[in-house]
Amino acid sequence: MIRQRIWWLVPVIMVLAITTARAAAADRPFKELILPGESFELQGRAAFVLLPEEGKRRQPQPWIMYAPTLPGYPDQHEKWMHEQFLAAGIAVAGIDAGEAYGSPKGQVLMDALYSELTRQRGFAGKPILLGRSRGGLWVASWAIRNPEKVSGIAGIYPVFDLRSYPGLTQAAPAYGITAQQLEERLAEHNPIAKASVLAKARIPVFIIHGDEDTVVTLEQNSAALRRRYQQDGAADVFQLIVAPGQGHNFWEGFFRCQPLIDFAVERARSAANRP
Repeated sequence: MIRQRIWWLVPVIMVLAITTARAAAADRPFKELILPGESFELQGRAAFVLLPEEGKRRQPQPWIMYAPTLPGYPDQHEKWMHEQFLAAGIAVAGIDAGEAYGSPKGQVLMDALYSELTRQRGFAGKPILLGRSRGGLWVASWAIRNPEKVSGIAGIYPVFDLRSYPGLTQAAPAYGITAQQLEERLAEHNPIAKASVLAKARIPVFIIHGDEDTVVTLEQNSAALRRRYQQDGAADVFQLIVAPGQGHNFWEGFFRCQPLIDFAVERARSAANRP
């Protein structure tokens, strides 16, 4: 009799366990945030918005589109920087496109985020883009496709050349082609090859990059983008701070760069104030 009662209880216990697990999963945010805001699902991906306190929000809301929004980003090293943005009334948002490396599939997700925020949530139509490391590929590619929607680009040791990082072999799967095919189509897919679009649109840029970076080299990326701006007569809207003796690291100066913060805040505000 006791054994029969136990067997009768087994399915009940299993149902309760499954229900409890589902409830716990539902309570978990789509993304852990370093500052107050909202995480949500968009096209099956984790997206987020860090929001200024209520009294500092505006209509339209000035904002920064951040990349790369991978599970660990933005991280604690960037917390102070994002606190300054929020204190200035600037929201920060991003969507996890995975290791998309600026590929079309990642661009579709950034389009979805832009649409959600500008059409559904009252955000300004021209965010500033902030790319850290490989996030540079994300934001540069999106800006090249949408120059009329960008108020500026800021970068912390950003990547602009697929050949320098992550390399064509690693990047090719994100584009759905072979490394050889990607090499043949670099003029179409490599941001640095199409950077004249940004320069001719006179999109302001502010970057900080270390001169001893061996992961994302200064010469192939930020300095190369500066040369494109110079060649196209837009040197006056390009600012590059070269951090001496710094590589691809967590040096505090990268994430507490006041000129970069001031640039991002000014560009976000000015774009939101335009009619």
